[in-house]
Amino acid sequence: MTRRGDMYFLADCTVNIEPTAEDLAEIAICAAQTAKRFNVTPRVAMLSFSNFGSTKHPLAEKVQRAVELVRKADPTLMIDGEMMADTAVVPEIIEETYPFSELRGGANVLIFPDLTSANTCYKLLRRIGGAEAIGPILMGMSKPVHVLQRGSEVEEIVNMAAIAVVDAQETEARLEREAESPTKPLSRGEHALPLEPLRQ
Repeated sequence: MTRRGDMYFLADCTVNIEPTAEDLAEIAICAAQTAKRFNVTPRVAMLSFSNFGSTKHPLAEKVQRAVELVRKADPTLMIDGEMMADTAVVPEIIEETYPFSELRGGANVLIFPDLTSANTCYKLLRRIGGAEAIGPILMGMSKPVHVLQRGSEVEEIVNMAAIAVVDAQETEARLEREAESPTKPLSRGEHALPLEPLRQ
């Protein structure tokens, strides 16, 4: 999603209705990988109605757990949470109120706690927020599969077709590398930390 020249990645806006902490962790890793494919350095915020434990609730604790899982799976990834949406995208809030946070420069990858919040935000940004949406981009799939929403315009169809072509090319190149290598590397959607598979 782009707005005023800035690019943001929102997940999961389409598939997982009530993701577990393990689901959220894998969604975050996949979204960060997608950002890198667009030559964007991911700065990941795990969103909630709570800022770093300000509200004691199982839903906030689930997001905290997801952050821990991501850090174990990829210690190099800039990620933090749980945090509110404004905390995530306004760097001054982090710097002034939560200087201990690892997130710097404002998040560009926003991981929502459930499908209701993600899809609602995505639709509002597109319809009244002046943002241009590219997607939804399905992540973590073994095949280059994507979906078009009902009523998609020509430009949206072209964008998704281009992404599907790049996916197919990357998948083919990965399979060729794996065939040549005696040790199977981690493929897209696989991580060093065993996570429960996403519900498709």
